[in-house]
Amino acid sequence: MAKAKHSRFDAADYLDDPETIAEYLAACLEDPNPAVFVAALGDVARAKGMANVARKAGLGRESLYKALEAGAQPRHETVRRVVEALGLKLTVEAA
Repeated sequence: MAKAKHSRFDAADYLDDPETIAEYLAACLEDPNPAVFVAALGDVARAKGMANVARKAGLGRESLYKALEAGAQPRHETVRRVVEALGLKLTVEAA
């Protein structure tokens, strides 16, 4: 029997329109672990092109990679700039 070949799943491959991106980030923001949202921002940034997002956010590409790598704890200012560079905004609503 032949062994099945599988590709590694990459969420960035499916983040191709603003609505999907917004839903993905909103779902990740609901997780109590802040690292989930940071990782999701990294997925979206890769989908949009890290160099392009870094330029729009006013960050160096390497700085953006470091800010969004596993275990990173980026400052609120960095998160805000990346979110804006992605053409999105964070909002708060009553629970």
